Amino acid sequence: MSHTPDPRFRIRLDYGDGVVLGPGKAELLERIAGTGSISAAGREMGMSYKRAWQLVEALNSMFRVPLVLSSRGGARGGGAALTEAGEQVLAAYRALEHSAKEASSQPLARLRALRPEASARK
Repeated sequence: MSHTPDPRFRIRLDYGDGVVLGPGKAELLERIAGTGSISAAGREMGMSYKRAWQLVEALNSMFRVPLVLSSRGGARGGGAALTEAGEQVLAAYRALEHSAKEASSQPLARLRALRPEASARK
């Protein structure tokens, strides 16, 4: 079993009924914003085109308004962009993640101190 020196800190917001906003969907939103493409964002994350679209559809149905708008391809190609709501959701998620990491730094340090040294785990 492989161990990392520090635990990975991941925030998942479970709204019930299988509706979850977590690090994967947040990363997909970031990559869509960066690439302007759902398929390119998915490729960067190592996921299929179909899976990326499924996640976008899930994200768009989670809130009152869509988080991602897309246009079909054609002579000029398609594209995708975050809506204002998408930008707000992503910023709020990242702020929550940052606050939680800061608030948990001391308890995590105490847990880290109780772990074996990295060289002893090999």
